Amino acid sequence: MVLGFKLQSLCLLGRLNPKMRKADLCLSSEGAEVILASSSDEKHPPENIIDGNAETFWTTTGMFPQEFIISFHKHVKIEKLIIQSYLVRTLRVEKSTSKEPVGFEHWIEKDLVHTEGQLQNEEIMAHDGHATYLRVIILSAFDHFASVHSISAEGTVA
Repeated sequence: MVLGFKLQSLCLLGRLNPKMRKADLCLSSEGAEVILASSSDEKHPPENIIDGNAETFWTTTGMFPQEFIISFHKHVKIEKLIIQSYLVRTLRVEKSTSKEPVGFEHWIEKDLVHTEGQLQNEEIMAHDGHATYLRVIILSAFDHFASVHSISAEGTVA
C-alpha cells in the first residue's frame, strides 16, 4: 500500500508522467524545430537558436522586422520564456494553437535593454501560454544586425 501511494504521489508531481515534466520545450532534442526564418546565414543558421548552445546563434541580415517560427509538433503550455540575444531593441512573440502555423495571436511584446558587449538575457513569465507554434519577431534593433543565441520555453506538454 505504501508503494502504491508513493507511485501515485510521484505521478502527481510529474516525475513519472512525462506530460507533467517541466522541460525546455524549445530544444531540438525535445522535438522543437525552426520551420521558418526571414533570413539565413550559412555560418549562423536559425537552427542554432534551439540547439542548446549559447555560443551558437542566428543572425539577422539587416532590415527589420525579422522573424522565425518554432514548431513544437505538439500542444504545450509555456510558463516562462528566456531569450538570449544581442542588439535586439523590440521583440514580439506571437503564438498559435493551430495544427498548421496560422492564426497567430499577439502574446508578448518587450523593449529590451542595450547591453554593450554582453548578451541580453530576457526572462518573461508567461500567462496563457498554450501553443503549438511560436513566432518571434524582432521589430527593431540597436544596430543594423542583431542575433538570437537561444530561446528557452519552460513548461509542459499539454
